[in-house]
Amino acid sequence: MKILITGGSGFIGSHLAEKLLGLGHEVFIIDNLWTGRLSNIEKIQDHKKLHLVVDTILNESVMNELIFKIDHIYHLAAAVGVKNIMDHPVETLDINVKGTETVLRLANRFKKKVLIASTSEVYGKHVEHSLSEDDDRILGTVKKRRWAYACSKTLDEFQALAYFDEKKLPVVIARLFNTVGPRQTGQYGMVLPNFVQSALLGKPISVYGEGTQSRSFTYVNDVVGAATKLMDESSAEGEIFNVGNNKEVTINELAQKVKEMTGSDSEIEHIPYEKAYGPGFEDMQRRCPSIKKINKLIGFKPSYDLEAMIQSVIDYFKE
Repeated sequence: MKILITGGSGFIGSHLAEKLLGLGHEVFIIDNLWTGRLSNIEKIQDHKKLHLVVDTILNESVMNELIFKIDHIYHLAAAVGVKNIMDHPVETLDINVKGTETVLRLANRFKKKVLIASTSEVYGKHVEHSLSEDDDRILGTVKKRRWAYACSKTLDEFQALAYFDEKKLPVVIARLFNTVGPRQTGQYGMVLPNFVQSALLGKPISVYGEGTQSRSFTYVNDVVGAATKLMDESSAEGEIFNVGNNKEVTINELAQKVKEMTGSDSEIEHIPYEKAYGPGFEDMQRRCPSIKKINKLIGFKPSYDLEAMIQSVIDYFKE
């Protein structure tokens, strides 16, 4: 099968490319290298079934040619990272909304199946322990650009379901929770690689806010495995699935665990949100998924615990 991955040189996309090549598929990647890196795919760059196009998904002629000749699309290209989104709100909306519209419209032209990578950010300020796919969303004011990403990905979901309902385009939506593993960079505010790099360098481990906010982390291999199984399941079409780990940890606990596992003497410092992101920043206090729906359909269960995930990131940065 011929498969297109948008954002395939990114953190998750590069692992997905490796997975699909290992399954014998021919893989086409399009990536503008804004947040993706060629080093992420260096292990597979010479693979005879890998094809890389360095361009934007907003280039309609290029996308038309690619989508015409493939069978499935994994749409991962997006502006990511809180800091990146706060600094570049226009580009965030451009790539996330226009990019997804382009992918869906051209996929519909040739009736190619699409998996949309969405995000747990769409749930907004919910504090329920287990977020279910049909829960209401609670977002902040539009005057706070922090919510631009959540709103843009929500619109992506609306677009995808509209194409499914009206045009009968086969689409699957995967709401990814905090995904971690090798190749993830801390450059755009990702918490675990930032903590690990700081600990290994003996620099202060910077926790934003009070550190009592909690997250649930999922290993990248679990995520790409779930994505490929969802794509292969016809009953997943027109549905939304949480892809995550239902065990949560506070950011303070994560910082302490990283410090212990690296044997670091780094201090753990707390930085006010205002200092990190500017006045009026809002964070989500909890973000933990219910994974009953995806478990029932494909038997999904996270296979990596927190310590194994942290160790994989430590090993990556020690290479």
